[in-house]
Amino acid sequence: MEGFLLAAAQWLDAVGVGPWARGSGLVYPVANSFHLLGLVMLVGGIGVVDLRIAGLWRKIPIEPLSRALTPVAIVGLLIMVPSGTILFAADGRSLAGSGIFHVKLVLIALALANAVAFRWRWGDRIGGWRNRVPGAARVMALASIGLWLAVGTLGRWIAYG
Repeated sequence: MEGFLLAAAQWLDAVGVGPWARGSGLVYPVANSFHLLGLVMLVGGIGVVDLRIAGLWRKIPIEPLSRALTPVAIVGLLIMVPSGTILFAADGRSLAGSGIFHVKLVLIALALANAVAFRWRWGDRIGGWRNRVPGAARVMALASIGLWLAVGTLGRWIAYG
């Protein structure tokens, strides 16, 4: 993974993103703020849905909650991708060798795979869940919460590792 990340960092430097991200005193903090906003939208949106699926707030129907908050989570993810790319471009060579960053990327892949698998397996069935959510769906919802919280935590730890 380190070789791929180093190549990505070199490419971002070659096309000018790395120098731009490092060169202005404003680009990095703005990108960092947007990255945090995206994380809050992602974890806040899907986290509430996941907690409902896991068993909290049983009087709230899952389907309309998911319909309302899943787009918020998706927009959060869409904000995180370009802002994360800018953050990576600013310090890509160092991040390419960071074990914490590697684990964060693996957890992002697992969280996204879990989300896709959940939608594929349960997406058209959640409307029928009133008081009986399948155990496997609960486990996937709890895994989602845990994975996204771990991703956010590791993102904060990168500066200290």
